[in-house]
Amino acid sequence: MRFGTTAVHAGQEPDPTTGAIMTPIFCTSTYVQEYPAVVKDGYDYSRGKNPTRHALECNLAGLESARHGMSFSSGLAATHAVLMAVLKPGDRVICGNDLYGGTYRLFRAVFEPMGITFSIVDTTDTANVAAALAEGPARLVWVETPTNPLLRITDLAEISRLAHEAGVMVAADNTFATPFLQRPLELGCDIVMHSATKYLGGHSDVISGAIMVNDDELAEKVRFQQMAVGSVSGPLDCFLVLRGTKTLHLRMERHCRNARAIAEYLSSHSRVAKVIYPGLAEHPQHELASRQMSDFGGMISFVLDGSVEDGMRFTANTKIFALAESLGGVESLIEHPPSMTHASIPAEQRRESGLDDGLIRLSVGVEDEADLIADLEQAFGAG
Repeated sequence: MRFGTTAVHAGQEPDPTTGAIMTPIFCTSTYVQEYPAVVKDGYDYSRGKNPTRHALECNLAGLESARHGMSFSSGLAATHAVLMAVLKPGDRVICGNDLYGGTYRLFRAVFEPMGITFSIVDTTDTANVAAALAEGPARLVWVETPTNPLLRITDLAEISRLAHEAGVMVAADNTFATPFLQRPLELGCDIVMHSATKYLGGHSDVISGAIMVNDDELAEKVRFQQMAVGSVSGPLDCFLVLRGTKTLHLRMERHCRNARAIAEYLSSHSRVAKVIYPGLAEHPQHELASRQMSDFGGMISFVLDGSVEDGMRFTANTKIFALAESLGGVESLIEHPPSMTHASIPAEQRRESGLDDGLIRLSVGVEDEADLIADLEQAFGAG
């Protein structure tokens, strides 16, 4: 099946009891057993398995062409489960220097005290990853592409080749691209992570995360984390993400179209010093993005030609773009990463990675593009 058909139908059949075309919300904690320890289809307790979650997990696997999909209570819970499943004290992780702030906090504040070390490099230059792999044993390479918020692109096929030659697994955060635009498993990665809160859910009404893998043994280890730790998504959350994935392909087409128009508008504006969007020819990894992705996504970052305070005031002057954290919903959002989503990263490290103190991030929604451009134009005029 092609992507749009998979998004609508994977993992979902009409309810056998009523014929309901939508997967029911199974709000149950437990299931009646025929005899002690004799359970039907593995349903004994909803922390282990729930019919609504099972439908979503099959759908998620279909989206990434994976053998296994697993749903979690958040993207960070999904990330935590992967690290707990594959790492032990003394292991080393190689990761990018432009990570989502929550991921950075999880790595530094939770896993480093447990004896895990992190080698932070610019993964957009594969030579940096090769050098980090040559420094000594590593267990995992963790990459975001495009990154949050600098929209840098990492060559997933080449990183996977280098890592696998060294016996190291590769995990890719595919939240910004979504499986509609990019398929990390098909490019050689071992693990794909999503904050399903974002584009997969798509309506800013649910917190959820996902892991997709092909390896059976790895899937078993991650599922053990689900069961043992209990960071699973609830049935209503699963229902909402299932509702969202049905229109993922349609929404992403509009997100990308609107973002292209806004990136071009910002690039020609006299008040804008820099625009970061992989779809622009001047983006340093534009050619790689063109090969690795089917389109360039709905996220844009830019810096005003002025003070940091000018940029922060700008984020409060828009009327359609809402000043808020998160991204990937149908509505457009604007934020200032250094003081909001990436505030947990020390200022010096932010600057070293290229995250300008005046950076503004746009999550471009599916509204009419002319209205979005007009909103930005009035914000420029508001000073």
